[in-house]
Amino acid sequence: MKMETIEILCCPVCRGDLVLTSFKAVETEEGTTDIITGVLRCDACGINYPIAEGIPNLLPQEKKTDQ
Repeated sequence: MKMETIEILCCPVCRGDLVLTSFKAVETEEGTTDIITGVLRCDACGINYPIAEGIPNLLPQEKKTDQ
């Protein structure tokens, strides 16, 4: 995922801004930064979204119920 992509992403639950909180990135030959792994965190609701192999997983987590 390109670092610039973060600017256009938002939280799918509340539409809040996402912030990259921890990550592993590489510099490309073109001089851009590619994020390989990391975590996007919503500033508004606090939900974390993982980034794996350069792909952000923006699917909301299912609510866990006690059974």
